[in-house]
Amino acid sequence: MGSKYPPSMQCFLPLWTLVLEVALIVIFFFFTSYDTSSQDPKKLMETYRVLQDVTIMVALGFGFINSSLRRYGWSSVAFNLFLLALVVQWAVLLDGFLEQLSPKKVVIKLSSIKLATMSAMSVLISAGAVLGKTNLVQLVLMALVEVTAFDVMRMIQRKYFLKDNHVNMMHIHVFAAYFGLMVAWRFRRPLHERVMEKDQTAKSSSLFGMLGTLFLWIFWPSFNSALLLDSPNERKNAMFNTYYALAVSAVTAISVSSLAHPQGKINMNHIHNAVLAGGVAVGASCYLISSPWLAMVLGLTAGLISTGGALCLPMYFNHVLGIHDTGGVYYTFGLPGLLGEIAHIVLITYQVDQTKTAMFGLKPQNMERTSCI
Repeated sequence: MGSKYPPSMQCFLPLWTLVLEVALIVIFFFFTSYDTSSQDPKKLMETYRVLQDVTIMVALGFGFINSSLRRYGWSSVAFNLFLLALVVQWAVLLDGFLEQLSPKKVVIKLSSIKLATMSAMSVLISAGAVLGKTNLVQLVLMALVEVTAFDVMRMIQRKYFLKDNHVNMMHIHVFAAYFGLMVAWRFRRPLHERVMEKDQTAKSSSLFGMLGTLFLWIFWPSFNSALLLDSPNERKNAMFNTYYALAVSAVTAISVSSLAHPQGKINMNHIHNAVLAGGVAVGASCYLISSPWLAMVLGLTAGLISTGGALCLPMYFNHVLGIHDTGGVYYTFGLPGLLGEIAHIVLITYQVDQTKTAMFGLKPQNMERTSCI
């Protein structure tokens, strides 16, 4: 990605990835099989439609969102597709082995590919923080390690903390943001003209970057509701709340960006990031929110945090912490994700308190009825 490899590495890097792909094929040959059980065709098609939405969002959205950077352009799209295709294969195997915790064959279902595609999103988020600082082999190693760590974390939370798949998956934004920042910190270098050039955009390709943002914005409700297929009411709430949060964060980001500019113009770097903040912030709690106003408040807060982060944090990260976050991962996914985690904890606590109040409120009535009888 914008890196010039020495001649000795130009053949080694692609050969290494080809060897890795052959190894994955061998593992699939010995340890996987397709699901042959009969399934409801209607539910199967619904799962496939969700998989299509998530794949379009991940492949096109994250592929184009960084194409506005002058030094990368189409290479960011190619690397995004490369990482997605590779990581989905590894995630399918990993999810299967962790689910059964035995060397038996992994049964591949359509839902397995959907879950693996969503897990691959963590790598694509983190890659935005290390653009221009890693070569192909380093990106592959980062992808394999990150997806392994993320899937193990999800397995631990599911088995020992009894968290469902939806809540586990919505931790992806915070996990990916901080993982990417740690890798960027590991590759930190003194700032100079070539490093600052990585942040510069080209007007001709900014349109493609905005196209990626639009893909993410349109399909984010499908992502947030992808693992809620068994509960139509929760899925409906998730889609509604995600849409309202995205709408408010978009309006907030555009307004604040124009307000912060001396001439009242809109900064597209802010728009690429902050309009998505609402979808990130509402992700974990989208199925719990029963009224649109709360999702809109989360979208407003996330839009303000993300736009404010885009205005203030890059200089702090570059000069104080020595971290060059090329794609603005921290204020696009990290901070809104933390806001979403806090909102989820508050809503769960409120829901538990309401349940206890209802239970204790019914006891005296039941006792009164019993005494009357």
